[in-house]
Amino acid sequence: MEPFEFVTPSSIDEAVKILASNGDNARMIAGGTDILVQMRAGRRTPSVVVDVKDIPELNSFSYDASKGLTLGAAVPCYKVYQDKTLAAAYPGLIDCAALIGGIQIQGRASIGGNLCNAAPSGDSIPAIIVLGGVCNIAGPNGTREMLAEDFCTAPGRNALQDGELLVSISFPAPQANSGANYQRFIPRNEMDIAVAGVGSSVVLD
Repeated sequence: MEPFEFVTPSSIDEAVKILASNGDNARMIAGGTDILVQMRAGRRTPSVVVDVKDIPELNSFSYDASKGLTLGAAVPCYKVYQDKTLAAAYPGLIDCAALIGGIQIQGRASIGGNLCNAAPSGDSIPAIIVLGGVCNIAGPNGTREMLAEDFCTAPGRNALQDGELLVSISFPAPQANSGANYQRFIPRNEMDIAVAGVGSSVVLD
């Protein structure tokens, strides 16, 4: 692993300034379950690693039965699937949160980070899309929204521009008589990486 500077901003504005001033030399870390592996393998060699876990908006979530869910990008998976209200309202999201790595990984990994990593095997991505997820993005030019289905642009690449970060993902409130599910195919139970994953959402009339 190459040497790097490690910074811990405490606000979105501070993080944006650091990211914008370092361009492609900076990478964000929330749980670190993807980026640290890539850095050790030499696939990523950032000179600055930006830890966003101390930014309140990224590490919290709010749910309202009429307005829906806003999930901070750095909220670890275990906080999602251990919340009984979210489990009842968004079963498809719970399916993927409980499948991302093992129990130790779920204590660090986040659904937002899984989306940003943009791996074709990402367990959360099909569920986020079918649930109508919207990405809330902050950057040097302010904030913007993007449909989650447009966020991943290629394997390992996303739509974030220089200086931008994913703050949260918003989901509409579940409709009446609706349900969602995520299933993945793996050759054997010992393999954590999905060969194929399918998210589905159904609303009955």
